Amino acid sequence: MMRIRPGQILRLLHINRVLIKHGLDEIVFATHLFRPVRFALYLLPWTWFRRTRAPRAVRLRLALEELGPLFVKFGQILSTRRDLLPDDIADEFARLQDDVAPFPGAVAREIVERAYGQPLGEVFTSFDETPLASASIAQVHAAELPDGSAVIVKVVRPGIRTVIRRDVGLLHTLAELAERYWPEGRRLRPREVVTEYEKTILDELDLMREAANASQLRRNFAGSPVLYVPEVYWPQTRGNVMVMERISGIPIGDIDALRRAGIDLKALSERGVEIFFTQVFRHNFFHADMHPGNIFVSPEGRYIAVDFGIMGALSPEDQRYLAENVLAFFNRDDRRVAELHVESGWVPAGTRIDEFEAAIRTVCEPIFERPLKDISFGRLLLHLFQTARRFNMVIQPQLVLLQKTLLNIEGLGRQLYPDLDLWNTAKPFLERWMSEHVGVFAMMNAVKTRFPHWLDKLAQLPDLAFDTLKRAHDEKLRLEWHSPQLDELSGAVRRANRRTVAAVAGSGLLICAALLYGLDRDSAPLLAWLSGALGVAALGWTWWRD
Repeated sequence: MMRIRPGQILRLLHINRVLIKHGLDEIVFATHLFRPVRFALYLLPWTWFRRTRAPRAVRLRLALEELGPLFVKFGQILSTRRDLLPDDIADEFARLQDDVAPFPGAVAREIVERAYGQPLGEVFTSFDETPLASASIAQVHAAELPDGSAVIVKVVRPGIRTVIRRDVGLLHTLAELAERYWPEGRRLRPREVVTEYEKTILDELDLMREAANASQLRRNFAGSPVLYVPEVYWPQTRGNVMVMERISGIPIGDIDALRRAGIDLKALSERGVEIFFTQVFRHNFFHADMHPGNIFVSPEGRYIAVDFGIMGALSPEDQRYLAENVLAFFNRDDRRVAELHVESGWVPAGTRIDEFEAAIRTVCEPIFERPLKDISFGRLLLHLFQTARRFNMVIQPQLVLLQKTLLNIEGLGRQLYPDLDLWNTAKPFLERWMSEHVGVFAMMNAVKTRFPHWLDKLAQLPDLAFDTLKRAHDEKLRLEWHSPQLDELSGAVRRANRRTVAAVAGSGLLICAALLYGLDRDSAPLLAWLSGALGVAALGWTWWRD
């Protein structure tokens, strides 16, 4: 039985007030809590007159913005779940801006000093209390280290964990109500979405985790001419304070500034696609929040990434199936796409390939009628996920992050260069990856990788062989094979054998009784009756066991 805690009631009433204010009365009165007074909706004065309302998606976005930064963050994450939301709501939620009023610089200074256990002046030669940027989880201040290094200091908001715990708890409550009483609740799985949001936002609270992500990405692209990742200063980094190299560059969304700097926008757009596929297929570790606010460009045309709170990774199996899917898509091999989804376990093993193939063809054919440069592969993945949902495909979080990141990269690339042909840029990369990971070359690479391990084991083989032969010679070697299925089968055979023996014996005893009684009725009646009784008992036992 679900219960709403007293502390959540006022917050819930406030949420309902905001929803009604933005003309979302039907959502409020559709909930289980207010359903008994739904008739009151028709008594409200503003329902008596026809009103011009903004579209539903716009009203929802405005309500989330008024409810505060945690609900804005929730809306941003929901915008990536296009496999669940209607397109109009997902598009509108993508416009939500995580830009909130900063908390006082003096409070930030106090948090940093508490984290270090010493005055700020002993760690930094300067610390600007006016933040450079402020978001729902943390804000960023400029500072300088004693060695003269220009850095940024990211500080987690005070009391944010309590606010998150309160609002996420309320979201869990609302999700359970929605799943129980809303007709669309079970299909959209709100509880699963809230759980995913809770994990994401709690991960973002741990700046040590974000710093580790940044260090790993920096190591992956060390010396790369296409992507630069700022350095983390680990001695000054704590769970709620992160210190990182301060970078300067042109925001990637400022097209005019990029043109004035003489940046080749076509090359820049193609470089973004190359970075994405390198992260996904070569490093298996990708920046999953590559929106324009997190990407800058150096004067040399090199990407600079910031904000590493959300990262994604694929298993080797997912990498392979994804690469094969992409190639099958653009080779127009719908049947292979369907087979790959079943082979990978993304859809249940019992799925009918012909039906799934037909559904995929229905999605792909209209898309591929357009020129390749006009095809959004991110949206193609989205439509495929929506189709596969009908075949009980459970969308895995890492695939959702991948699809969201690809949409961001495509959006950035086509903003820079509208004629970007994603397929021309990606195909050579994918074909090279496939040649390295599938077939003869993949086998040779596997042998090369595993050979040192095999050499180590090879040295142990003579001792193992001698020990085995010695035990066999001394008759101490015993082969044991235990299988529950075989045990069950052998037990059934033994039981069947016992019943067969009993049936044969019973039948034999009855025949003996008949012969004894027929041949000598006077001298052997007792023996005949005893034999007959035992025969009947044996056959009766066999019948009872069956």
